[in-house]
Amino acid sequence: MDGSSGAWPTLGVGIGWRDEIDVVVEQLPGVEWVEVVAENISPDRLPPSIRLLRARGLPVVPHGVALGLGGAGLPDKARLDRLARLAGALDAPLVTEHLAFVRSGGTEAGHLLPVPRSREALGVIAENVRVAQRELPVPLALENIAPHFAWPEDELTEAQFLAELADRTGVGLLVDVANLYTGQVNLGVDAAAEIAALPVEAIAYAHVAGGRLIDGVWHDTHTHPLSPPVLELLAELCGRARPPGVLLERDGNYPPPRALSAELEAIRQVLRGDETGCRTARPV
Repeated sequence: MDGSSGAWPTLGVGIGWRDEIDVVVEQLPGVEWVEVVAENISPDRLPPSIRLLRARGLPVVPHGVALGLGGAGLPDKARLDRLARLAGALDAPLVTEHLAFVRSGGTEAGHLLPVPRSREALGVIAENVRVAQRELPVPLALENIAPHFAWPEDELTEAQFLAELADRTGVGLLVDVANLYTGQVNLGVDAAAEIAALPVEAIAYAHVAGGRLIDGVWHDTHTHPLSPPVLELLAELCGRARPPGVLLERDGNYPPPRALSAELEAIRQVLRGDETGCRTARPV
């Protein structure tokens, strides 16, 4: 693979594909790749818009939300098989998932919940990751989630946990800087210190997204414009190593195409080292 870290493919600046904005995504200037929510499309019936983007040569990365690699049980084989078939249908360069707890005993949490960052949990999750890696036809990268609480038995910081997991398994990291900002506001985590502790060679790409502060709690909504602190953390990440890709997530309350273009340009300015990039992330 040919990536900025020497291990991951170079993707550039992209946006999350959603069927509500499929035509907009097709027409946005400068989009170099897209990410699709794996559970929202079928490997047997790819949406016409996705087929069009693939025909143009844009990489399409499936991004899972339901595999549940943070649980105590092994990954569900049917879910893994479907994810593997989707990666093949998309000719995807990699697959990404969340490092999260999502179900137990057949009960769905309905949310991405943080895993206990204990050494015991690390051993269980590492085995789950190895199982997934054996079944998937392409490399796997895991995303840090937006936390609203931490487990009292945590023995490692999130960055330490991710670094050790990557070292044990070779899994890549999808660094969501908006989620790091959520941890900083809600839990007092030093997001810059977390970025400094991440192994740059494991970074597959990065996410940015908008959110909202409500009663002192930061909500990673994906429905609001990018905020300057999130772009500042992206710049912090770029100060260590330029990520092979950066993706803008939006999941509702979609703004006009020119506003999405402005947010993508703000990301590009950060990647170029232009300090005005953090000041351009305003509603358009």
